[in-house]
Amino acid sequence: MLWVELVLNALWAAIPAVGFAMIFNVPRAALPFCAAGGALTYGLRDVLMHAHLSIELSTFIAATTIGIIGVFWSHRYVMPRPVYTVASIIPMIPGTYAYEMMISLVRMNTEGVTDVLLSRFIENGLHAVSILFAIAFGLVLPSMYYTKRKQPII
Repeated sequence: MLWVELVLNALWAAIPAVGFAMIFNVPRAALPFCAAGGALTYGLRDVLMHAHLSIELSTFIAATTIGIIGVFWSHRYVMPRPVYTVASIIPMIPGTYAYEMMISLVRMNTEGVTDVLLSRFIENGLHAVSILFAIAFGLVLPSMYYTKRKQPII
């Protein structure tokens, strides 16, 4: 039953990836790759989290994976790498942590600062920032590697 849930979550993650790809005017031929990338990154992160890795490390590994695949796709289909990678990482954006952080901030403003609210604010904020850094570094590392090897990246 767990695998069915993981596969369904991955398939649902393909929808926002394609939606954001359409917002970014990605060519129609690249949309299936964006859907596959979004499903792959979210699914891989979900599997790694079920293997008891932290969400930050799981996100980093998934972003690095789509970064490597994006370099391959960009060479094969002669299209810029961000066409595939940016839309693929959208399902991993830490919206829940950022939302909870802002709710804690608003509650501190209206109810006053308490230890619990401050703790929630810091914890959720650090999670959100850590996940965003994991996404950024995961996408940058493959392109830095190929640039160092003097292979052109489109």
